[in-house]
Amino acid sequence: MVKPLKPFDATGKFCSIEAGSELRRTAVRGVGVTILAQATSFFIQIGAVMILARLLTPADFGIVTMVTTFSLLFCSFGLNGFTEAILQREEVTHSLVSNIFWANVGISAFLTVAFIAIGPLLAHFYHDSLVAGAARGMSLTILISGLGWTHLALLSRAMEFKTVSAINVAARFISVISTIALAVLGWGYWALVVGQVVVSIVIVIGSWWMCRWTPSLPKRLEGTGSVVKFAINVYSHYAFNYATRNTDNLLVGWRFSAQALGFYKKAYDLFVLPESQLTAPVSAVVVTILSRLKQDRDQYLRSFLSGISVLAFLGMGIGIDITLVGRDVIRFLLGPGWEEAGRIFALFGPGIGVMLLYNTHGWIHLSSGRPDRWFRWGVIESVCTVGLFVVALPWGPAGIALAWTVSYFVLLVPAIWYAGTPVGLSVSSVLAAVWKFFVASAAAGCGAAMLVHRLKPHVVDSAGVLGALVEFFWVSLVFFALYLAGVVSLHGGLGPVNQTRNLVRDMLPHRRKDNLARRTEIPVVAVPVWPGDAGSDYQD
Repeated sequence: MVKPLKPFDATGKFCSIEAGSELRRTAVRGVGVTILAQATSFFIQIGAVMILARLLTPADFGIVTMVTTFSLLFCSFGLNGFTEAILQREEVTHSLVSNIFWANVGISAFLTVAFIAIGPLLAHFYHDSLVAGAARGMSLTILISGLGWTHLALLSRAMEFKTVSAINVAARFISVISTIALAVLGWGYWALVVGQVVVSIVIVIGSWWMCRWTPSLPKRLEGTGSVVKFAINVYSHYAFNYATRNTDNLLVGWRFSAQALGFYKKAYDLFVLPESQLTAPVSAVVVTILSRLKQDRDQYLRSFLSGISVLAFLGMGIGIDITLVGRDVIRFLLGPGWEEAGRIFALFGPGIGVMLLYNTHGWIHLSSGRPDRWFRWGVIESVCTVGLFVVALPWGPAGIALAWTVSYFVLLVPAIWYAGTPVGLSVSSVLAAVWKFFVASAAAGCGAAMLVHRLKPHVVDSAGVLGALVEFFWVSLVFFALYLAGVVSLHGGLGPVNQTRNLVRDMLPHRRKDNLARRTEIPVVAVPVWPGDAGSDYQD
């Protein structure tokens, strides 16, 4: 049984953690635990989607999305700001963390009141009176979550990754059960609102129970001002990126309806799942390794190209497969009445692989110590993406989905060029590492489409949800067989397959973890993720 953490000693200093090889083993083990927790949350999320889509309407999901587009931004202040301050600061004391806690609670209380006040304005903006009530209910998540960020950050600083993961998974599971029960009772969109509040409550209770620390009253202390300034700067960067990534929800909800937004949001949630399931765990390893290798340019470049090659292999296969079976995935997961979401999801498909490759430009900026360049590129990205949204808006939610896909194709090469210039990474070397996967996936997609059209069983068209499942497996089997054959043929062997297998094996917590730690000598830090913060959740 995991013992609760007592983070500070009698003098008020943060208790030291393991050093040397023990630190490395704990860090690598934390990556494995994080991956396992993500996988568990993924299956919980998929199960919730399948059930709630049959109990609630697209309009219910749309109303809640109209609210969470703003509430998640307010709710995340402590996570994206004070958490980094606690994790990265060389020394923290009981008094300093107490000041951080009360600053966070005070700001959360202010944001809660502000969000309640803008509820009627949101209702007017979206032309839907139900939004105001949902905003009042969702405002509770802002205040409640502010009570838990500090304790969760202390657990992560102590490298209690298993505890943090368990709290997050438990919160999601309890929230799902609560939401489904209320949906069965006919609560409609309020079931989703209550589910979000339950997430906040469970995580606060869990973090306080597992981190036995009680803040003292705030007092004047040197260093508090710099911590608050640091937190505001980090949050400002996060807020800018968040605003860009949620402009699509804003435009769809404003221009069309809650129902249209419900269709779009469910398709988008499934679109970003590969990013959260693949990019996040790979980034945890790759960024830290690159940070240690930045003095050795050749090794740095080889490591980056190796990482991006793995993502290309996985991402291009998943992306083209989703393009082929996207409608069947929606038909199976969401059931009747969600056909429009399937059409939107299929338009997202071609962009999945490119999205995974595009996000690697952040690896370079962070590992080379140039967040300033990353922020400047974020401005360019925002202008381009939002511009495409505006152009595509007349074509409805499907047009917005296509704009996302186009934006990644347009921005990929310039982003890699801009990020790679300071470290000597050429665009040609990146293209050389990934072009074979593009060709193999495109050829396999065309081949699978033709074969399936001629050979697919007639039962698929008339079997409803079961037919969707059969279609999904049939088409995916044909596509991936052709894709792997193409990859092996173009690479002259099983190199990419073995490379991916070895990376996954290194990241999982088993007997090879010590070898990985000795080989890299890099402590990997896993940052806690509050359910719903990523903008992809079964409830919003």
